[in-house]
Amino acid sequence: MAEYIWVVFFMGIGLVFAGGALITNWLLKTSKPNEERLSPYECGEKPIGTSWIQYDIKYYLYGLIFIIFEVEVVFIIPWAVIFSSSGIAPVVLFVEMMIFIGILLIGLIYVWKIGALAWE
Repeated sequence: MAEYIWVVFFMGIGLVFAGGALITNWLLKTSKPNEERLSPYECGEKPIGTSWIQYDIKYYLYGLIFIIFEVEVVFIIPWAVIFSSSGIAPVVLFVEMMIFIGILLIGLIYVWKIGALAWE
């Protein structure tokens, strides 16, 4: 039961920090809206039109594909670190990683075949 006390303690500290940040922001903010502050930000350029436009679904597909391959890197880096220091035979670890990369490669080929990577 003593282990749970520490969990509750650190969760409380996290809530205090998060709540403190929100309260501090609420207390210190300035409330003087003007036309420039209310306009959408476009990398320092003057905005053209409204910010309520519809984007093509391909932008979201590119984002999802990017996230999938970033997750791959999250798994490959720890694998590379423990590759030589683990007690498991290196051949087994290598085959497991090739299976993982093969599955992702099949997914990439599928996405390519359905035309999700074609820029139009």
